Amino acid sequence: MLDEVDKLGSDYRGDPSAALLEVLDPEQNHAFRDHYLGVPFDLSKVLFIATANLADTIPAPLRDRMETLRLAGYSEEEKLVIAERYLLPKQTREAGLSERDLVIGRPVLRKVISEHTREAGLRELERQVAQIARKVARRIVEKGGTPGAKGKTRHGVALTVDDLSKFLGAPKYIPDERQRTDEVGIANGLAWTEAGGEVLHVEGQIMAGKGTLMLTGQLGEVMKESAQAALSYARVQAGRLGLEGDFFADRQIHIHVPAGAVPKDGPSAGITMACVLVSLASGIPIRRDVAMTGEVTLRGRVLPVGGLKEKLLAAARAGIHIAIVPASNLAELSEIPDYLRQRLKIKPVHAMAEVLAIALARPLSPPKWHGVSPAVAARRTNPKMLAQHRRGGAA
Repeated sequence: MLDEVDKLGSDYRGDPSAALLEVLDPEQNHAFRDHYLGVPFDLSKVLFIATANLADTIPAPLRDRMETLRLAGYSEEEKLVIAERYLLPKQTREAGLSERDLVIGRPVLRKVISEHTREAGLRELERQVAQIARKVARRIVEKGGTPGAKGKTRHGVALTVDDLSKFLGAPKYIPDERQRTDEVGIANGLAWTEAGGEVLHVEGQIMAGKGTLMLTGQLGEVMKESAQAALSYARVQAGRLGLEGDFFADRQIHIHVPAGAVPKDGPSAGITMACVLVSLASGIPIRRDVAMTGEVTLRGRVLPVGGLKEKLLAAARAGIHIAIVPASNLAELSEIPDYLRQRLKIKPVHAMAEVLAIALARPLSPPKWHGVSPAVAARRTNPKMLAQHRRGGAA
């Protein structure tokens, strides 16, 4: 068992990953020789299991010798059941309490999970439960009781939601308030983090300028490139989308992704930013009950993304009703629990036109061509006619 293999580091004393290249290769590890002991070992019958939080940080030659199995984080329902069956009884015993000394119901555990922890695993949740158990044991002793005594304990605690702040303090993670109305230039994106899925509120604003795009919110290079691709798509498709052809030429676009102090990267917000740009240009609000994820190309194709299960879990927690996902990710939907499918309407899409039809509060207007007849405007919306017109071969 090789735990945390993504934390390998090399210095002047050597590189552990170089030694693992031979150890993990089944074609040559039968003749492995330990140079420190000077003894040969046949490792061909050994099954190596390596764990890592971020597979991308493992050296590429070493990762090439492994079969990667991605394990999704726990959902809120799974955490709740594990806490009830295992974590709470374990920490109750370790604090010297009996089952009657401490009673924690499901509403309290849900609040601990949602407002006091943010993780894919259970370590922080177990620490929070242990903290409650220790404080209950201290309270019983201070009041003259005996923790773990047989029979009914006079000074036991039945924890309520209102009492939680006395044991764990103020909530560390306050859930985002949902929008009360559909707004122009604000869309819900779905992102994957080390702590699980998150809902990102992508905001856009438009102002006078020279056709530039400003991006804020600690965005990585890949995410910035996705924003540029989304803007190019919106500008090229302006006529077909019912927008003014030169709408973006004399305006500055500002896209912000809160929270500004948290770094963000990845291509999965591409369709979200494209939707924000179209909403700003058309003045049509984006539905507040819709969240989306997917990479966008210059021609409006929607490409697959990773971490779909975690993203859908985040959408369900945030009260989202419709989730837009790439059609290429349909194979992963078999991993989605049944209760989650009942709470979410999952809409697979192939292109941005499908995204806009679902996300916008009303359909886009017909294309606007000022100063030309309806017949000419109809020809110009045809891709072949439009290309011919640009070459100067059509009126």
